[in-house]
Amino acid sequence: MWSEFKKFALKGNVIDLAVGVVIGAAFGKIVTSLVNDLIMPLVGLLLGGVDLTKLAVKVGEAELKYGSFLQTVIDFAIVAFSIFMFVRFFNRFKKKEEAVVVAPKVDKQEELLTEIRDLLKNK
Repeated sequence: MWSEFKKFALKGNVIDLAVGVVIGAAFGKIVTSLVNDLIMPLVGLLLGGVDLTKLAVKVGEAELKYGSFLQTVIDFAIVAFSIFMFVRFFNRFKKKEEAVVVAPKVDKQEELLTEIRDLLKNK
């Protein structure tokens, strides 16, 4: 069981995934800070000094904090857009890399065999 786990854990995909999760968590913290500390205060200023996180409606004993929800939605939108832009940039780079790939060289023996095959097809 230990050897199977070791084989699984040391696969390239699992390690790449782990690195991606760690970087994603750090990136999420950066974007959350961007939203909470820079964007939302500016939005609040544009709305006349309103702090969205404090917006709430009381329904009986319950308090519905729709301002925090709005902030979380904005946070998600920024994270999603940032990831989209990163993937888009990465895909463009990858396409350029694929375009550079040159057709494999054909050696003389393979070229001769191809000519013979083509001649036999034509007969």
